[in-house]
Amino acid sequence: MRLANRDGTKRLHPWPVRVMHWVNAIAVIMMVGSGWRIYDNDPIFTQINFPVPVTLGGLPSLAYHLHGDGGFSNALLWHFTFMWLLVLNGVGYVAYGLITGRFRRMWWPIRPREVVAAVIDALHLKLDHEDVTTYNAVQKAMYVGVLTALIVIVAAGAAIWKPVQLHWLVALFGGFQGARLVHFLAMVAIVAFMTIHVILALLVPRTIKAMVFGGPRVPASQPTAHLMAGE
Repeated sequence: MRLANRDGTKRLHPWPVRVMHWVNAIAVIMMVGSGWRIYDNDPIFTQINFPVPVTLGGLPSLAYHLHGDGGFSNALLWHFTFMWLLVLNGVGYVAYGLITGRFRRMWWPIRPREVVAAVIDALHLKLDHEDVTTYNAVQKAMYVGVLTALIVIVAAGAAIWKPVQLHWLVALFGGFQGARLVHFLAMVAIVAFMTIHVILALLVPRTIKAMVFGGPRVPASQPTAHLMAGE
C-alpha cells in the first residue's frame, strides 16, 4: 500500500484513515439510533426515554402491524447489522493505527497538565486550531477516550447478546444489568464525544475538508504528533 509520494510526503489523513473514519461515523450513528429504540423497550432508567423520531426501527404503528412490536425487532436487526460493520471497521482502524505508528505519533504523549491548560483555554473560547495538522492535549485525550469507550461498548454489548456463552464477560461487568448499565454509559460517552467533535469541526470547517480530501501534505516519516480536529 503506497501512501507517500516520491517527494517523501503524504496526506495528513491517508485514504484508509478517511474511509474508516466515515464508515465508523455511519456505523456509530446507526447503532445509537437503533440502540435507543431497543433501550426504550426496556429502559434502565424509567425517567429516560428517547423520542421515536430520533430512534431507528421504523414507524411504530407499521412495525406493530408487521411484527407485533413497536419497532423493537427492526431495531435489533439494524443494531446487529451495523455492529458487525463497526467491529470489522474498528479492527481495521486499530490495526492500521498500530502498524503504521499513527496512534503513537498523533495521540501521544498525553500530559495531564497540558490537558488542563487546553480545557481552560477552551472555556475562555481560545480554541487552538491555527494548525490543523496538530492535535492539542484535549483532542488527544478525547480520541483515546472514545476509542476506549468503543471497545467497552462492544464488549458490554457482546455480554448482553450472549450472556450464557459469555458468562465470564457478564460476570466481569457485575452481572447482566451491570453490562447493560456499562453499555448505556459508554453510549453516553460516545454521543458526548460526537457532539463536541461535530461542534469543533463546524467551528473549523477546514478540518472537515481535510477529512474528505486528505488535508495538507506532511512528511511521510514525520516523527511527532501532527493531527487535526476532523478525525
